[in-house]
Amino acid sequence: MLWIITGFLGLIIGAAVGFFVKQANNKNLLEIAEKEAKEVLTNAKQESQSILQEAKKEAKKEKQALIKDERDRLKQESQRAHELLEQELRRSRENAAKELERTRADIDKDREFIKESRNEMKGERQKLEKMELRLSSRGEKQDARALKLDDVEEKLNKLSKELNKREEDLELKAMELQEQFHEIAQLTKEQAQEIIFKRLDGELEREKAIRIRSALELADADAKRKAFNIIAQAIQRSAAEVSAAISVTVVPIPSDSMKGRIIGREGRNIRTFEALTGVDLIIDDTPEAVLLSSFNPIRREVAKLALIELISDGRIHPTSIEDSVNKAQSDMQSYIKEKGEEAALEANIVGIKSGMLQLLGRMNFRTSYGQNVLKHSVQVSHLCGIIAAELGVDEVLARRAGLLHDVGKSIDRDIEGSHTEIGANLAKRFGEPNEVVDAIAHHHDIDLAETIYPIIVQAADAISAARPGARRESLESYLKRLESLESIATSFPGVEKSYAIQAGREIRIVVQPDKVDDSSAVLLARDVANRIEQDVEYPGQVQVTVVRESRVVEYAR
Repeated sequence: MLWIITGFLGLIIGAAVGFFVKQANNKNLLEIAEKEAKEVLTNAKQESQSILQEAKKEAKKEKQALIKDERDRLKQESQRAHELLEQELRRSRENAAKELERTRADIDKDREFIKESRNEMKGERQKLEKMELRLSSRGEKQDARALKLDDVEEKLNKLSKELNKREEDLELKAMELQEQFHEIAQLTKEQAQEIIFKRLDGELEREKAIRIRSALELADADAKRKAFNIIAQAIQRSAAEVSAAISVTVVPIPSDSMKGRIIGREGRNIRTFEALTGVDLIIDDTPEAVLLSSFNPIRREVAKLALIELISDGRIHPTSIEDSVNKAQSDMQSYIKEKGEEAALEANIVGIKSGMLQLLGRMNFRTSYGQNVLKHSVQVSHLCGIIAAELGVDEVLARRAGLLHDVGKSIDRDIEGSHTEIGANLAKRFGEPNEVVDAIAHHHDIDLAETIYPIIVQAADAISAARPGARRESLESYLKRLESLESIATSFPGVEKSYAIQAGREIRIVVQPDKVDDSSAVLLARDVANRIEQDVEYPGQVQVTVVRESRVVEYAR
Protein backbone atom coordinates (compact mmCIF):
# COMPACT_ATOMS: atom_id res chain seq x y z
CA MET A 1 0.00 0.00 0.00
CA LEU A 2 2.83 2.36 0.71
CA TRP A 3 4.14 1.92 -2.79
CA ILE A 4 0.70 2.70 -4.22
CA ILE A 5 0.44 5.78 -2.02
CA THR A 6 3.85 6.96 -3.11
CA GLY A 7 2.87 6.36 -6.75
CA PHE A 8 -0.30 8.36 -6.34
CA LEU A 9 1.61 11.04 -4.55
CA GLY A 10 4.03 11.12 -7.44
CA LEU A 11 1.15 11.37 -9.88
CA ILE A 12 -0.43 14.17 -7.88
CA ILE A 13 2.88 15.97 -7.65
CA GLY A 14 3.52 15.49 -11.39
CA ALA A 15 0.06 16.83 -12.20
CA ALA A 16 0.69 19.78 -9.90
CA VAL A 17 4.04 20.37 -11.58
CA GLY A 18 2.44 20.10 -15.03
CA PHE A 19 -0.31 22.53 -14.02
CA PHE A 20 2.27 24.88 -12.61
CA VAL A 21 4.39 24.65 -15.78
CA LYS A 22 1.30 25.15 -17.91
CA GLN A 23 0.55 28.36 -16.06
CA ALA A 24 4.13 29.64 -16.47
CA ASN A 25 4.70 32.46 -18.91
CA ASN A 26 8.37 32.14 -19.60
CA LYS A 27 11.37 29.86 -19.53
CA ASN A 28 12.57 30.84 -16.05
CA LEU A 29 9.32 29.62 -14.49
CA LEU A 30 9.67 26.34 -16.40
CA GLU A 31 13.21 25.78 -15.06
CA ILE A 32 12.03 26.60 -11.52
CA ALA A 33 9.18 24.11 -11.91
CA GLU A 34 11.56 21.40 -13.09
CA LYS A 35 13.85 22.02 -10.10
CA GLU A 36 10.93 21.84 -7.69
CA ALA A 37 9.70 18.64 -9.33
CA LYS A 38 13.13 17.09 -8.89
CA GLU A 39 13.20 18.12 -5.24
CA VAL A 40 9.72 16.66 -4.71
CA LEU A 41 10.85 13.43 -6.36
CA THR A 42 13.91 13.22 -4.21
CA ASN A 43 11.81 13.89 -1.10
CA ALA A 44 9.27 11.33 -2.23
CA LYS A 45 12.01 8.80 -2.75
CA GLN A 46 13.42 9.47 0.67
CA GLU A 47 9.99 9.16 2.24
CA SER A 48 9.25 6.03 0.28
CA GLN A 49 12.53 4.51 1.42
CA SER A 50 11.74 5.33 5.04
CA ILE A 51 8.24 3.87 4.69
CA LEU A 52 9.70 0.86 2.97
CA GLN A 53 12.09 0.23 5.82
CA GLU A 54 9.21 0.54 8.26
CA ALA A 55 7.14 -1.81 6.09
CA LYS A 56 10.03 -4.24 5.98
CA LYS A 57 10.22 -4.21 9.70
CA GLU A 58 6.44 -4.73 9.97
CA ALA A 59 6.39 -7.38 7.19
CA LYS A 60 9.15 -9.54 8.68
CA LYS A 61 6.38 -11.53 10.12
CA GLU A 62 4.89 -12.32 6.76
CA LYS A 63 6.13 -14.84 4.41
CA GLN A 64 9.08 -14.16 2.23
CA ALA A 65 7.05 -15.21 -0.86
CA LEU A 66 4.44 -12.57 -0.26
CA ILE A 67 7.21 -10.05 0.26
CA LYS A 68 8.81 -11.05 -2.99
CA ASP A 69 5.49 -10.86 -4.89
CA GLU A 70 4.71 -7.59 -3.24
CA ARG A 71 8.15 -6.27 -4.16
CA ASP A 72 7.66 -7.29 -7.80
CA ARG A 73 4.26 -5.71 -7.90
CA LEU A 74 5.59 -2.53 -6.34
CA LYS A 75 8.42 -2.46 -8.84
CA GLN A 76 5.88 -2.68 -11.68
CA GLU A 77 3.76 0.01 -10.13
CA SER A 78 6.77 2.22 -9.67
CA GLN A 79 7.80 1.70 -13.29
CA ARG A 80 4.30 2.64 -14.38
CA ALA A 81 4.41 5.65 -12.15
CA HIS A 82 7.74 6.63 -13.62
CA GLU A 83 6.34 6.22 -17.11
CA LEU A 84 3.27 8.28 -16.25
CA LEU A 85 5.50 10.91 -14.68
CA GLU A 86 7.68 11.04 -17.78
CA GLN A 87 4.59 11.37 -19.98
CA GLU A 88 3.27 14.18 -17.84
CA LEU A 89 6.66 15.85 -17.91
CA ARG A 90 6.74 15.60 -21.67
CA ARG A 91 3.27 17.03 -21.96
CA SER A 92 4.12 19.81 -19.55
CA ARG A 93 7.31 20.55 -21.50
CA GLU A 94 5.35 20.66 -24.79
CA ASN A 95 2.74 22.93 -23.27
CA ALA A 96 5.45 25.09 -21.81
CA ALA A 97 7.13 25.32 -25.23
CA LYS A 98 3.81 26.31 -26.81
CA GLU A 99 3.23 28.89 -24.14
CA LEU A 100 6.76 30.13 -24.69
CA GLU A 101 6.12 30.50 -28.42
CA ARG A 102 2.93 32.34 -27.69
CA THR A 103 4.70 34.64 -25.30
CA ARG A 104 7.42 35.24 -27.91
CA ALA A 105 4.73 36.07 -30.51
CA ASP A 106 3.12 38.43 -28.01
CA ILE A 107 6.51 39.98 -27.35
CA ASP A 108 7.07 40.45 -31.13
CA LYS A 109 3.65 42.06 -31.45
CA ASP A 110 4.50 44.31 -28.56
CA ARG A 111 7.79 45.20 -30.21
CA GLU A 112 5.98 46.04 -33.49
CA PHE A 113 3.47 48.10 -31.60
CA ILE A 114 6.30 49.90 -29.83
CA LYS A 115 8.04 50.48 -33.20
CA GLU A 116 4.87 51.87 -34.74
CA SER A 117 4.29 54.06 -31.74
CA ARG A 118 7.89 55.31 -32.03
CA ASN A 119 7.33 56.10 -35.75
CA GLU A 120 4.13 57.93 -34.87
CA MET A 121 5.99 59.82 -32.21
CA LYS A 122 8.68 60.68 -34.77
CA GLY A 123 6.04 61.93 -37.22
CA GLU A 124 4.44 63.97 -34.50
CA ARG A 125 7.83 65.44 -33.66
CA GLN A 126 8.39 66.36 -37.31
CA LYS A 127 4.96 67.97 -37.45
CA LEU A 128 5.75 69.88 -34.33
CA GLU A 129 9.06 71.01 -35.82
CA LYS A 130 7.26 72.16 -39.01
CA MET A 131 4.71 73.95 -36.92
CA GLU A 132 7.52 75.65 -35.07
CA LEU A 133 9.13 76.67 -38.36
CA ARG A 134 5.80 78.01 -39.65
CA LEU A 135 5.24 79.87 -36.46
CA SER A 136 8.72 81.33 -36.68
CA SER A 137 8.16 82.31 -40.38
CA ARG A 138 4.83 83.83 -39.45
CA GLY A 139 6.57 85.74 -36.76
CA GLU A 140 9.10 86.98 -39.29
CA LYS A 141 6.30 87.90 -41.72
CA GLN A 142 4.50 89.72 -38.97
CA ASP A 143 7.69 91.56 -38.19
CA ALA A 144 8.06 92.43 -41.89
CA ARG A 145 4.44 93.53 -42.01
CA ALA A 146 5.03 95.65 -38.96
CA LEU A 147 7.98 97.25 -40.75
CA LYS A 148 5.84 97.77 -43.86
CA LEU A 149 3.12 99.29 -41.72
CA ASP A 150 5.70 101.61 -40.28
CA ASP A 151 6.78 102.57 -43.83
CA VAL A 152 3.15 103.05 -44.82
CA GLU A 153 2.62 105.24 -41.80
CA GLU A 154 5.63 107.29 -42.78
CA LYS A 155 4.31 107.56 -46.35
CA LEU A 156 0.90 108.53 -45.05
CA ASN A 157 2.50 111.16 -42.90
CA LYS A 158 4.39 112.45 -45.91
CA LEU A 159 1.20 112.40 -47.99
CA SER A 160 -0.66 114.25 -45.27
CA LYS A 161 2.11 116.85 -45.26
CA GLU A 162 1.95 117.11 -49.06
CA LEU A 163 -1.84 117.42 -48.89
CA ASN A 164 -1.45 120.16 -46.38
CA LYS A 165 1.00 121.91 -48.67
CA ARG A 166 -1.37 121.46 -51.61
CA GLU A 167 -4.21 122.86 -49.56
CA GLU A 168 -2.05 125.84 -48.80
CA ASP A 169 -1.17 126.17 -52.49
CA LEU A 170 -4.84 125.92 -53.41
CA GLU A 171 -5.66 128.60 -50.91
CA LEU A 172 -2.97 130.77 -52.45
CA LYS A 173 -4.33 130.09 -55.91
CA ALA A 174 -7.82 130.87 -54.68
CA MET A 175 -6.52 134.16 -53.38
CA GLU A 176 -4.88 134.81 -56.75
CA LEU A 177 -8.11 133.93 -58.56
CA GLN A 178 -10.01 136.25 -56.27
CA GLU A 179 -7.57 139.00 -57.11
CA GLN A 180 -7.99 138.20 -60.82
CA PHE A 181 -11.76 138.26 -60.40
CA HIS A 182 -11.41 141.63 -58.73
CA GLU A 183 -9.38 142.80 -61.68
CA ILE A 184 -11.94 141.39 -64.11
CA ALA A 185 -14.70 143.00 -62.16
CA GLN A 186 -13.08 146.32 -62.92
CA LEU A 187 -13.08 145.47 -66.67
CA THR A 188 -15.92 145.89 -69.07
CA LYS A 189 -18.16 143.00 -70.07
CA GLU A 190 -16.55 142.68 -73.50
CA GLN A 191 -13.00 142.69 -72.06
CA ALA A 192 -13.89 139.99 -69.48
CA GLN A 193 -15.51 137.84 -72.20
CA GLU A 194 -12.44 138.22 -74.40
CA ILE A 195 -10.12 137.05 -71.62
CA ILE A 196 -12.36 134.07 -70.81
CA PHE A 197 -12.75 133.14 -74.51
CA LYS A 198 -8.96 133.23 -75.01
CA ARG A 199 -8.44 130.80 -72.16
CA LEU A 200 -11.21 128.54 -73.46
CA ASP A 201 -9.76 128.65 -76.98
CA GLY A 202 -6.34 127.56 -75.65
CA GLU A 203 -7.81 124.67 -73.72
CA LEU A 204 -9.99 123.64 -76.67
CA GLU A 205 -6.99 123.75 -79.02
CA ARG A 206 -5.02 121.38 -76.79
CA GLU A 207 -8.00 119.04 -76.44
CA LYS A 208 -8.62 119.18 -80.17
CA ALA A 209 -4.96 118.37 -80.94
CA ILE A 210 -5.06 115.36 -78.63
CA ARG A 211 -8.29 114.06 -80.15
CA ILE A 212 -7.13 114.66 -83.70
CA ARG A 213 -3.91 112.79 -83.02
CA SER A 214 -5.71 109.78 -81.57
CA ALA A 215 -8.25 109.86 -84.42
CA LEU A 216 -5.44 109.97 -86.99
CA GLU A 217 -3.67 107.05 -85.36
CA LEU A 218 -6.88 105.01 -85.36
CA ALA A 219 -7.63 106.00 -88.95
CA ASP A 220 -4.08 105.12 -90.03
CA ALA A 221 -4.28 101.69 -88.39
CA ASP A 222 -7.73 101.05 -89.86
CA ALA A 223 -6.59 102.21 -93.31
CA LYS A 224 -3.57 99.92 -93.22
CA ARG A 225 -5.70 96.97 -92.19
CA LYS A 226 -8.25 97.64 -94.93
CA ALA A 227 -5.50 98.20 -97.51
CA PHE A 228 -3.88 94.89 -96.62
CA ASN A 229 -7.22 93.11 -96.95
CA ILE A 230 -8.00 94.77 -100.28
CA ILE A 231 -4.57 94.03 -101.75
CA ALA A 232 -4.70 90.44 -100.49
CA GLN A 233 -8.11 89.91 -102.11
CA ALA A 234 -6.90 91.46 -105.35
CA ILE A 235 -3.82 89.23 -105.45
CA GLN A 236 -5.82 86.10 -104.67
CA ARG A 237 -8.39 86.82 -107.40
CA SER A 238 -5.91 87.70 -110.14
CA ALA A 239 -3.37 85.52 -111.91
CA ALA A 240 -1.98 85.92 -115.44
CA GLU A 241 0.97 85.02 -117.61
CA VAL A 242 3.28 87.98 -117.82
CA SER A 243 6.65 86.81 -119.17
CA ALA A 244 7.61 86.65 -122.85
CA ALA A 245 10.54 85.83 -125.09
CA ILE A 246 12.52 88.94 -125.93
CA SER A 247 14.99 88.14 -128.69
CA VAL A 248 14.55 84.75 -130.43
CA THR A 249 11.65 83.05 -132.26
CA VAL A 250 11.77 79.42 -133.46
CA VAL A 251 10.06 78.64 -136.79
CA PRO A 252 9.48 74.96 -137.61
CA ILE A 253 10.17 73.65 -141.17
CA PRO A 254 8.94 70.41 -142.78
CA SER A 255 12.44 68.99 -143.47
CA ASP A 256 16.09 69.93 -143.36
CA SER A 257 16.17 70.19 -147.18
CA MET A 258 14.11 73.36 -146.86
CA LYS A 259 17.12 75.05 -145.22
CA GLY A 260 19.02 75.07 -148.56
CA ARG A 261 16.05 76.58 -150.41
CA ILE A 262 15.76 79.29 -147.76
CA ILE A 263 19.45 80.12 -148.13
CA GLY A 264 19.22 80.18 -151.97
CA ARG A 265 21.90 80.29 -154.58
CA GLU A 266 25.00 81.91 -153.06
CA GLY A 267 22.80 83.05 -150.11
CA ARG A 268 20.72 85.55 -152.12
CA ASN A 269 17.42 84.46 -150.56
CA ILE A 270 18.59 84.81 -146.94
CA ARG A 271 20.24 88.17 -147.69
CA THR A 272 17.03 89.50 -149.28
CA PHE A 273 14.93 88.24 -146.37
CA GLU A 274 17.20 89.83 -143.74
CA ALA A 275 17.37 93.11 -145.67
CA LEU A 276 13.58 93.42 -146.03
CA THR A 277 12.67 92.34 -142.47
CA GLY A 278 15.65 93.66 -140.47
CA VAL A 279 15.82 90.31 -138.67
CA ASP A 280 18.73 87.85 -138.47
CA LEU A 281 17.81 84.44 -139.91
CA ILE A 282 19.90 81.77 -138.17
CA ILE A 283 20.19 78.37 -139.85
CA ASP A 284 22.24 75.85 -137.89
CA ASP A 285 22.22 72.13 -137.05
CA THR A 286 18.91 72.34 -135.19
CA PRO A 287 16.73 69.66 -136.84
CA GLU A 288 13.60 70.88 -138.68
CA ALA A 289 13.78 74.44 -137.28
CA VAL A 290 15.30 77.85 -138.02
CA LEU A 291 15.74 80.80 -135.68
CA LEU A 292 14.72 84.43 -136.08
CA SER A 293 16.77 86.78 -133.90
CA SER A 294 15.95 90.43 -133.24
CA PHE A 295 15.34 92.73 -130.29
CA ASN A 296 12.41 94.32 -132.15
CA PRO A 297 9.48 91.96 -131.52
CA ILE A 298 7.26 93.47 -134.23
CA ARG A 299 9.94 92.94 -136.90
CA ARG A 300 10.49 89.44 -135.57
CA GLU A 301 6.75 88.69 -135.80
CA VAL A 302 6.58 90.07 -139.38
CA ALA A 303 9.54 87.89 -140.34
CA LYS A 304 7.87 84.87 -138.75
CA LEU A 305 4.61 85.39 -140.70
CA ALA A 306 6.51 85.93 -143.97
CA LEU A 307 8.73 82.87 -143.48
CA ILE A 308 5.76 80.64 -142.62
CA GLU A 309 3.99 81.74 -145.83
CA LEU A 310 7.11 81.15 -147.93
CA ILE A 311 7.58 77.68 -146.47
CA SER A 312 3.92 76.76 -147.10
CA ASP A 313 4.07 78.10 -150.71
CA GLY A 314 7.40 76.42 -151.47
CA ARG A 315 8.49 79.08 -154.01
CA ILE A 316 11.36 80.95 -152.39
CA HIS A 317 13.15 83.64 -154.40
CA PRO A 318 13.76 87.39 -153.90
CA THR A 319 10.50 88.48 -155.57
CA SER A 320 8.32 86.06 -153.58
CA ILE A 321 10.18 87.05 -150.42
CA GLU A 322 9.39 90.73 -151.06
CA ASP A 323 5.70 89.97 -151.68
CA SER A 324 5.49 87.80 -148.56
CA VAL A 325 7.12 90.48 -146.38
CA ASN A 326 4.76 93.20 -147.70
CA LYS A 327 1.75 90.99 -147.07
CA ALA A 328 3.00 90.09 -143.60
CA GLN A 329 3.44 93.78 -142.75
CA SER A 330 -0.16 94.54 -143.79
CA ASP A 331 -1.43 91.50 -141.92
CA MET A 332 0.57 92.60 -138.90
CA GLN A 333 -1.52 95.76 -138.57
CA SER A 334 -4.69 93.66 -138.40
CA TYR A 335 -3.03 91.25 -135.99
CA ILE A 336 -1.97 94.14 -133.70
CA LYS A 337 -5.51 95.54 -133.67
CA GLU A 338 -6.90 92.07 -132.88
CA LYS A 339 -4.53 91.81 -129.92
CA GLY A 340 -5.72 95.21 -128.65
CA GLU A 341 -9.36 94.16 -129.01
CA GLU A 342 -8.68 90.88 -127.20
CA ALA A 343 -7.02 92.77 -124.35
CA ALA A 344 -9.96 95.20 -124.06
CA LEU A 345 -12.42 92.30 -124.13
CA GLU A 346 -10.45 90.41 -121.47
CA ALA A 347 -10.39 93.54 -119.30
CA ASN A 348 -14.16 93.98 -119.90
CA ILE A 349 -13.75 97.51 -121.29
CA VAL A 350 -15.76 98.97 -124.18
CA GLY A 351 -15.70 102.22 -126.09
CA ILE A 352 -11.96 102.36 -126.79
CA LYS A 353 -11.23 104.03 -130.12
CA SER A 354 -9.56 102.16 -132.98
CA GLY A 355 -6.29 104.09 -132.77
CA MET A 356 -5.98 103.35 -129.04
CA LEU A 357 -6.69 99.66 -129.70
CA GLN A 358 -3.86 99.71 -132.25
CA LEU A 359 -1.51 101.13 -129.62
CA LEU A 360 -2.67 98.52 -127.10
CA GLY A 361 -1.93 95.75 -129.59
CA ARG A 362 1.61 97.07 -130.11
CA MET A 363 2.23 96.55 -126.36
CA ASN A 364 1.98 92.79 -126.96
CA PHE A 365 5.42 93.09 -128.59
CA ARG A 366 6.89 95.26 -125.84
CA THR A 367 8.62 93.87 -122.76
CA SER A 368 9.79 95.44 -119.52
CA TYR A 369 12.38 93.44 -117.59
CA GLY A 370 11.17 90.33 -119.43
CA GLN A 371 7.50 91.05 -118.59
CA ASN A 372 5.01 91.29 -121.44
CA VAL A 373 3.58 94.82 -121.18
CA LEU A 374 0.14 94.01 -122.63
CA LYS A 375 -0.40 91.03 -120.32
CA HIS A 376 0.88 93.14 -117.46
CA SER A 377 -1.64 95.90 -118.35
CA VAL A 378 -4.51 93.42 -118.45
CA GLN A 379 -3.54 92.10 -115.04
CA VAL A 380 -3.25 95.64 -113.67
CA SER A 381 -6.73 96.35 -115.06
CA HIS A 382 -8.21 93.40 -113.17
CA LEU A 383 -6.42 94.42 -109.97
CA CYS A 384 -7.60 98.04 -110.30
CA GLY A 385 -11.19 96.87 -110.70
CA ILE A 386 -11.01 94.72 -107.57
CA ILE A 387 -9.39 97.47 -105.48
CA ALA A 388 -11.87 100.11 -106.74
CA ALA A 389 -14.82 97.84 -105.92
CA GLU A 390 -13.50 97.40 -102.38
CA LEU A 391 -13.00 101.17 -101.99
CA GLY A 392 -16.43 102.02 -103.41
CA VAL A 393 -15.23 104.08 -106.41
CA ASP A 394 -15.98 103.70 -110.13
CA GLU A 395 -14.80 100.21 -111.06
CA VAL A 396 -15.07 100.77 -114.85
CA LEU A 397 -12.87 103.87 -114.77
CA ALA A 398 -10.33 102.06 -112.59
CA ARG A 399 -10.12 99.12 -115.01
CA ARG A 400 -9.81 101.48 -117.96
CA ALA A 401 -7.02 103.43 -116.27
CA GLY A 402 -5.22 100.19 -115.37
CA LEU A 403 -5.37 98.89 -118.96
CA LEU A 404 -4.08 102.15 -120.48
CA HIS A 405 -1.56 103.17 -117.81
CA ASP A 406 1.47 101.99 -119.87
CA VAL A 407 0.10 102.81 -123.36
CA GLY A 408 2.97 105.27 -123.84
CA LYS A 409 5.44 102.36 -123.94
CA SER A 410 4.00 101.29 -127.32
CA ILE A 411 5.74 104.21 -129.10
CA ASP A 412 8.27 105.47 -126.53
CA ARG A 413 11.10 104.23 -128.78
CA ASP A 414 9.90 106.47 -131.60
CA ILE A 415 8.97 109.63 -129.61
CA GLU A 416 10.99 111.50 -127.03
CA GLY A 417 9.69 111.72 -123.48
CA SER A 418 8.72 109.39 -120.65
CA HIS A 419 6.05 106.82 -121.20
CA THR A 420 3.75 108.61 -118.72
CA GLU A 421 3.91 111.89 -120.66
CA ILE A 422 3.46 110.13 -124.00
CA GLY A 423 0.59 108.03 -122.68
CA ALA A 424 -1.20 111.03 -121.14
CA ASN A 425 -0.96 112.98 -124.45
CA LEU A 426 -2.28 109.98 -126.39
CA ALA A 427 -5.17 109.56 -123.95
CA LYS A 428 -6.11 113.25 -124.31
CA ARG A 429 -5.91 112.98 -128.13
CA PHE A 430 -8.24 109.96 -128.19
CA GLY A 431 -10.73 111.55 -125.78
CA GLU A 432 -10.20 109.45 -122.67
CA PRO A 433 -11.77 110.69 -119.37
CA ASN A 434 -9.78 113.06 -117.19
CA GLU A 435 -9.51 110.40 -114.44
CA VAL A 436 -7.81 108.01 -116.90
CA VAL A 437 -5.45 110.75 -118.12
CA ASP A 438 -4.61 111.57 -114.49
CA ALA A 439 -3.87 107.89 -113.74
CA ILE A 440 -1.62 107.53 -116.81
CA ALA A 441 0.30 110.74 -116.10
CA HIS A 442 0.77 110.37 -112.33
CA HIS A 443 0.75 106.65 -111.46
CA HIS A 444 4.51 106.94 -110.78
CA ASP A 445 4.19 110.29 -108.97
CA ILE A 446 1.04 110.23 -106.85
CA ASP A 447 1.95 113.49 -105.09
CA LEU A 448 0.72 115.31 -108.21
CA ALA A 449 -2.40 113.18 -108.52
CA GLU A 450 -5.75 114.96 -108.70
CA THR A 451 -7.93 111.86 -108.19
CA ILE A 452 -7.71 108.54 -106.38
CA TYR A 453 -7.18 106.53 -109.59
CA PRO A 454 -3.39 107.10 -109.86
CA ILE A 455 -3.05 105.65 -106.34
CA ILE A 456 -5.10 102.59 -107.30
CA VAL A 457 -3.09 102.12 -110.51
CA GLN A 458 0.21 102.48 -108.64
CA ALA A 459 -0.81 99.80 -106.09
CA ALA A 460 -1.96 97.40 -108.82
CA ASP A 461 1.16 98.10 -110.91
CA ALA A 462 3.40 97.33 -107.91
CA ILE A 463 1.53 94.09 -107.19
CA SER A 464 1.85 92.88 -110.80
CA ALA A 465 5.49 93.91 -111.22
CA ALA A 466 6.74 92.85 -107.79
CA ARG A 467 5.29 89.34 -107.86
CA PRO A 468 8.16 86.76 -107.76
CA GLY A 469 8.99 85.61 -111.31
CA ALA A 470 7.09 88.45 -113.02
CA ARG A 471 10.21 90.34 -114.04
CA ARG A 472 13.78 89.40 -114.69
CA GLU A 473 16.80 91.26 -113.47
CA SER A 474 20.48 90.47 -113.65
CA LEU A 475 22.03 88.47 -110.86
CA GLU A 476 24.73 91.08 -110.45
CA SER A 477 22.28 93.95 -109.83
CA TYR A 478 20.20 91.77 -107.53
CA LEU A 479 23.19 90.83 -105.36
CA LYS A 480 24.42 94.41 -105.40
CA ARG A 481 21.07 95.63 -104.08
CA LEU A 482 21.10 93.05 -101.29
CA GLU A 483 24.65 93.99 -100.31
CA SER A 484 23.81 97.69 -100.32
CA LEU A 485 20.80 97.10 -98.06
CA GLU A 486 22.86 95.12 -95.55
CA SER A 487 25.76 97.61 -95.65
CA ILE A 488 23.40 100.53 -94.99
CA ALA A 489 21.86 98.71 -92.01
CA THR A 490 25.20 97.72 -90.47
CA SER A 491 26.59 101.27 -90.82
CA PHE A 492 24.40 102.50 -87.95
CA PRO A 493 25.76 102.27 -84.37
CA GLY A 494 24.38 99.53 -82.16
CA VAL A 495 23.57 97.17 -85.08
CA GLU A 496 24.91 93.66 -84.51
CA LYS A 497 23.73 91.86 -87.68
CA SER A 498 21.52 92.54 -90.70
CA TYR A 499 19.86 90.19 -93.20
CA ALA A 500 18.20 91.07 -96.52
CA ILE A 501 15.39 88.56 -97.05
CA GLN A 502 12.40 87.99 -99.36
CA ALA A 503 14.36 88.89 -102.50
CA GLY A 504 15.42 92.21 -100.98
CA ARG A 505 11.92 93.32 -99.99
CA GLU A 506 12.67 93.15 -96.27
CA ILE A 507 15.74 93.93 -94.18
CA ARG A 508 16.00 92.37 -90.71
CA ILE A 509 18.26 94.26 -88.30
CA VAL A 510 19.43 92.64 -85.03
CA VAL A 511 20.63 95.27 -82.54
CA GLN A 512 22.60 95.07 -79.31
CA PRO A 513 20.06 95.39 -76.46
CA ASP A 514 22.47 97.13 -74.13
CA LYS A 515 23.17 99.88 -76.67
CA VAL A 516 19.77 100.33 -78.35
CA ASP A 517 16.60 100.65 -76.28
CA ASP A 518 12.99 100.39 -77.48
CA SER A 519 12.58 104.06 -78.32
CA SER A 520 15.94 104.13 -80.11
CA ALA A 521 14.88 101.07 -82.12
CA VAL A 522 11.93 103.03 -83.55
CA LEU A 523 14.23 105.87 -84.56
CA LEU A 524 16.76 103.42 -86.02
CA ALA A 525 14.10 101.79 -88.25
CA ARG A 526 13.01 105.20 -89.53
CA ASP A 527 16.60 106.35 -90.20
CA VAL A 528 17.45 103.14 -92.08
CA ALA A 529 14.30 103.45 -94.19
CA ASN A 530 15.14 107.07 -95.07
CA ARG A 531 18.71 106.10 -95.97
CA ILE A 532 17.50 103.27 -98.21
CA GLU A 533 15.09 105.63 -100.00
CA GLN A 534 17.97 108.02 -100.73
CA ASP A 535 20.75 105.60 -101.73
CA VAL A 536 19.12 102.45 -103.21
CA GLU A 537 16.99 101.89 -106.30
CA TYR A 538 14.45 99.11 -105.83
CA PRO A 539 11.01 98.05 -107.12
CA GLY A 540 8.01 98.32 -104.79
CA GLN A 541 8.91 98.90 -101.16
CA VAL A 542 11.40 97.59 -98.59
CA GLN A 543 10.26 96.69 -95.08
CA VAL A 544 12.69 97.54 -92.28
CA THR A 545 12.34 95.32 -89.17
CA VAL A 546 14.45 96.00 -86.07
CA VAL A 547 14.80 93.05 -83.67
CA ARG A 548 15.85 93.75 -80.08
CA GLU A 549 15.96 90.95 -77.52
CA SER A 550 17.77 90.07 -74.29
CA ARG A 551 18.82 86.51 -73.52
CA VAL A 552 20.09 85.06 -70.25
CA VAL A 553 21.65 81.57 -70.42
CA GLU A 554 22.67 79.42 -67.45
CA TYR A 555 23.56 75.72 -67.19
CA ALA A 556 22.53 73.32 -64.41
CA ARG A 557 25.38 70.95 -63.62
